[in-house]
Amino acid sequence: MKAKKLAALILSGFMAVSMMACGSSGDSSSADTTTDSADAPEAMKGSVEGELTVSIWDENQRPGLQEIIDEWSAESGVKATIQVVGWDDYWTLLEAGASGGELPDVFWMHSNQAQKYMENDMLMDLTDKIAASDKIDMGNYYEGIVDLYKSNDKQYAVPKDIDTIALWYNKTIFDEMGVAYPDDTWTWDDFADAAKKLTNDDHWGYAIAPSNNQDSFYNAVYSMGGEIISDDKKASGYDKPETQKAIQLFVDMVQDGSCPDLNTISESGADVLFESGKVAMVTQGSWMVAAFKDNEYTAANCDVAVLPKDAKTGKRVSIYNGLGWAASANTKNPDAAWSLIEWLGSKEMQEKQAELGVTMSAYEGCSDKWVNCTDKFDLNGHMQMLEADLVFRPYSKYTTVWEDMQTEKLKEAWTGEKDVKTVCQEICDSMNQTLSEE
Repeated sequence: MKAKKLAALILSGFMAVSMMACGSSGDSSSADTTTDSADAPEAMKGSVEGELTVSIWDENQRPGLQEIIDEWSAESGVKATIQVVGWDDYWTLLEAGASGGELPDVFWMHSNQAQKYMENDMLMDLTDKIAASDKIDMGNYYEGIVDLYKSNDKQYAVPKDIDTIALWYNKTIFDEMGVAYPDDTWTWDDFADAAKKLTNDDHWGYAIAPSNNQDSFYNAVYSMGGEIISDDKKASGYDKPETQKAIQLFVDMVQDGSCPDLNTISESGADVLFESGKVAMVTQGSWMVAAFKDNEYTAANCDVAVLPKDAKTGKRVSIYNGLGWAASANTKNPDAAWSLIEWLGSKEMQEKQAELGVTMSAYEGCSDKWVNCTDKFDLNGHMQMLEADLVFRPYSKYTTVWEDMQTEKLKEAWTGEKDVKTVCQEICDSMNQTLSEE
């Protein structure tokens, strides 16, 4: 009955997902890691056998994770196949698996979707396994990420990573335009003023799309004292003046020409424009480091600083999120699935994830090793945001419903079709309706 219930939600459109945070880029590809089971330690034989499918959505993270899983395969003797599926297709894959009863064995879970999967018993309950583990102690991970993957006092995923948002900037454009690099004195007003100075016929000062929420306007909203959703997840914060003030900041930048218009940003995302030297600044998540490092242009011309703070509140806010390693409740190999999750969540492998530059680690204290994963950028901008006012990424049971609506409504403000106050009130009303149905 649970599977049927989730399938009904899927068919009714609740599982629609828009492009967003935590590594939404990724090309469809796969890689196999195979180890002869005869080489497995005697203690692991008999309890951990067979093979597993592992699904992720970010190709940039695959090489590092492959190396970590290779080590597990060498110890367990289990064949593990990493499937990399692009963000949108990833959730289509899980939807099909949820309705058909055949999810991947081990896979990433995200704040947008976790509540539905947990409440419909599609994820393996890890509570007792964690309690018996000598590698996993949930007190070692960031609390917001732990709580995200908990339902009815049961834990359904082990935190994988944490992300912070920082201000990426093009040093070459700043130098050409005679603008000083951003630093920790910048306010959001300084940021907007710099964007104007950095704009000419060849490039814009900043780029943002209505769908850029965690990596863009959410940070300004909370910095200015607003909110997207109430702490109890029962009310929208779009009727708050502080929230509307933050939205107005970005709409003004679009309308004064400091940012690309809606048509341009719809054709080429903010990250693509940044990677081609068409914008001087973007606010982006730490999950983009691998992509920017491998891009010839950004590697040669760009660097990263902390986000601006609000002049009135003094707050410098990073919206953070974290993926979780989950397993299918119906996996045919639950022992191996748990063994792999336990391995990936261990302190040693969380440190290795950071060292390899896969992502920052959900295990507190391990991300110090991430800052040195590349010499292309000074990643202290992201690390310093861990010490800022961290706010967990706004979510509820049906996040995708109100976030998709939010994106569509904000387009009307981007184009000037409606004023910001009107758009925000419409978002508030629609969002409250969705929240009342949860």
